[in-house]
Amino acid sequence: MVRVQVPATTANLGPGFDCLGMALQLYNSVEMSVTPSGLLIEVQGEGSPDIPRNEDNLVYQAALKVFKQAGYRPPGLKIKLNNNIPVARGLGSSTACIVGGMIAANIISGNHLNQKDIINLAYGMEGHPDNVCAAIIGGIVVAVPADGEVRCLKIPPPKNLRAAVTIPEFPLFTRTSREVLPQQVPMSDVIFNLGRVALLVSALYTGDINQFGVAMEDRVHQPYRTTLVPGMKKVFAAAKLAGAKGITLSGAGPAIIAYSDGNMELIARVMRDTFRQNGVPAKSMILGISPVGARALEIK
Repeated sequence: MVRVQVPATTANLGPGFDCLGMALQLYNSVEMSVTPSGLLIEVQGEGSPDIPRNEDNLVYQAALKVFKQAGYRPPGLKIKLNNNIPVARGLGSSTACIVGGMIAANIISGNHLNQKDIINLAYGMEGHPDNVCAAIIGGIVVAVPADGEVRCLKIPPPKNLRAAVTIPEFPLFTRTSREVLPQQVPMSDVIFNLGRVALLVSALYTGDINQFGVAMEDRVHQPYRTTLVPGMKKVFAAAKLAGAKGITLSGAGPAIIAYSDGNMELIARVMRDTFRQNGVPAKSMILGISPVGARALEIK
């Protein structure tokens, strides 16, 4: 039996659309073991009523890709999922399934794939390098597909940085969130985002989180997604007034994350209350940045 832990992830960090990601201290676990025959899948926690227990299961599909590449065919499999990451909220739940399934399957089949192999295989299945790299290597990442592979660099999280994650109680699927984006954006918006990404990466490396307010501004994707998240602009404004250093939509949304080293409980409460004032029930959690990515916690 193998048990793998995978962190939640948040993508984009504002202006870094599809190239910046961060791992959060909220984890799913995947247990996988070889059985004499058949497929048994057990699911606990977030999304459990709706997650397939058959061959359509995403963890199983990810495992099959590794088994195929390793030339390994298990007679049967038992998979047990313990999910703490909310599903379809912009916190990398699908990435956690893919990464957890691949790493567990790699261990079971003899560790034929290295970390780079798994990153590229997971990216081919998931399609978002920022989420994949953050989930696998942890911390904050810059991830770019180039020359048929993902190039990824890790940035150590600034000291004392925490995230107030506010999660509306409705799902928002990535496909829906992508459909509202334009095919072209003005050159002035591209220049705006390039400058913010450069400032944000510099602020992360130097630990100067006071730059986040400007550095996390975005004109490429968040303005178009406000129609999908009722009260989003008001939540942004309220969080800043409560002391957030920076605030962003988490991935495709609808979760919103405020970053600070101050009174996170106040920031989280203000965000949650503002959502509710706009007719959207929401819950909040305060999370640290996970310095490590997916890892095996138990191997028997």
